[in-house]
Amino acid sequence: MSSDQWIAVVGTVAAVCTTVAFVPQIVRVRRQGGRDLSYGMLRLYLAGVVLWLGYGVLIGARAVILANGAATLLVLTTLVLKVRSQTKDPADDGHPRRRTRIAIDMDEVIADFRSKHLRAYNEAFGAALTLRDLGGRSLDEIVPASHAEAARRMVLEPGFFEDLDEIEGSREVVLELTERYEVFIATAAMEVPTSFAAKYSWLRERFSFIPPSHIVFCGDKGVLDVDYLIDDTARHFERFRGTPVLFGAPHNGPETRFRRVESWEEVRRMFLAPLGGRGAESTAGRAALPEGLLDTP
Repeated sequence: MSSDQWIAVVGTVAAVCTTVAFVPQIVRVRRQGGRDLSYGMLRLYLAGVVLWLGYGVLIGARAVILANGAATLLVLTTLVLKVRSQTKDPADDGHPRRRTRIAIDMDEVIADFRSKHLRAYNEAFGAALTLRDLGGRSLDEIVPASHAEAARRMVLEPGFFEDLDEIEGSREVVLELTERYEVFIATAAMEVPTSFAAKYSWLRERFSFIPPSHIVFCGDKGVLDVDYLIDDTARHFERFRGTPVLFGAPHNGPETRFRRVESWEEVRRMFLAPLGGRGAESTAGRAALPEGLLDTP
């Protein structure tokens, strides 16, 4: 074949590949919905093929017109299927729409770990430290170096987490949240492996309305498939794909990257205050952001 013929073959194969690339995506969106497919990507791709279509019309290039005309139809089909999958009436297929999910940390969010740690240290060493003395630091960072290891080991005692006090308002508001949202308790228990049994016992006693299936012991909270994560430690948001909500604590005072709440009353206002009659819940099964809430990709 001549060079012109090879160029034509290469161009035709390229046009066919880029045009039919959306066919497998359409099949997947039709079967599974398009939650993980980015609207931004689809819009940019659609704009690109429409511009190529216009270019083909302007220069009278039939191959360009056909390829990009077909691509435009396929991308539009994908967009329509994605929108329909997220707004579909649950009664259409008999499957209920997934409720918006909220994961809630345990220590320093619903359980007052820091106060007990201070009390235990003060009793052991005859000290009189207060929460104000901590500032933004952990206990072992402010005590004498000779006491630091003992302070760290206190939390490793198997029963340390069994009698923590509740953070004010946490039980009442979490119970209210369960009436509208799917709520999980997610604690990074891997940091203190000896705490598993005590934490589970505490949660079953104080938050018995949270079923065991919704209690998550984990390390990296980026694995959580939830819409919101309420946590006092900003590093847990690094790989989290939902919307972070930082629960105020002395150690995270300087943190300004995320929406903060300073009390459970603020959590109540954020998620349960009237918003189209549904709080932060969306009719598409995905959280609609409360006003001012910072979303993340």
